[in-house]
Amino acid sequence: MNQAAASRPPRLPRRQVHGVLLLDKPLGLSSNDALQKVKRLFRAEKAGHTGTLDPLATGLLPLCFGAATKFSQVSLDADKRYTAVLKLGETTASGDAESEVLVRRAVTPEQVNAARIAEACAAYTGEIDQVPPMHSALKHEGRALYEYAREGVEVAREPRRVTIHAIDILRWQDDVLELDVRCSKGTYIRTLAQDIGERLGCGAHLIGLRRTGCGGVSLDEAVTLEALQAMSEAERDALLRPADVLLREWPDVLLPEAEAARFLTGLRRRTRLPDMPHVRVYGPHPATPQEASRRILLGSAHIQGGDLIPGRLLSPVEIQGLLEMQDRPAPEVRPASSSTTVS
Repeated sequence: MNQAAASRPPRLPRRQVHGVLLLDKPLGLSSNDALQKVKRLFRAEKAGHTGTLDPLATGLLPLCFGAATKFSQVSLDADKRYTAVLKLGETTASGDAESEVLVRRAVTPEQVNAARIAEACAAYTGEIDQVPPMHSALKHEGRALYEYAREGVEVAREPRRVTIHAIDILRWQDDVLELDVRCSKGTYIRTLAQDIGERLGCGAHLIGLRRTGCGGVSLDEAVTLEALQAMSEAERDALLRPADVLLREWPDVLLPEAEAARFLTGLRRRTRLPDMPHVRVYGPHPATPQEASRRILLGSAHIQGGDLIPGRLLSPVEIQGLLEMQDRPAPEVRPASSSTTVS
């Protein structure tokens, strides 16, 4: 063994960790970089994130551990909410502050005023078609589009249908416009910024982006990486949410003990409930009589024609793991700041 290797601290063993951590991702880290740092802090065997945030974006990034990774797709498919800061009058190749300014245009009162900004935002509210930006991770013939963009190659992209539920104006001063955007998955906020800028006639690019919501969870519930690093392992564990935090917008179904056992084997169960595309399914807590009022998550399902049809199911080992993490007391955590980082 060489001297450098001998001086390194021993690597701590990995362990089974189950639950969801709501992270406030810092500026400058990719989603995967943030995931790997947090995974090491928890010494977790299995973890995954629930949707990519660019290094220049900050904010809510749910991280799934162990059994909770079975439900990460729910967060990927969920609606999102962002605070976006636009620089008016400047257009860049990437649509954000990562590349140099290509075109500068005047921002005049005739082009940019309260009425015109409201009209431009309204024009991109509802179902719209977006052309994915070249500076994105979408693949073409096995390579990411941003790789072609760096080589100066333009690739034809098909428009994608997305839904912008609402755009609210938070602040407008001179050539800086701050928006609250609620949208469907797959929406490119930098493309939206460019489109609004062109609608105004002055151009625009994104200089700040902060994700403030994802499905039923919000940035107010998140913890910063800096705070996590200052905690003990026990304090970090206590921050883990049960897996059903990602399913909290779905209706719930509670099965009696015998039905719960059959459901966990993958069998359909009869129900009088109406058809529903997504439900979260619970069973009675298996522990002690005094905990009889508690319930445990069994998995996801949908209801069709009077049948409760299993989707993603938890194993008994995973259920026990989630219960053990869930029963740890949670310390008081200061909410994340809602301010937007502007580059």
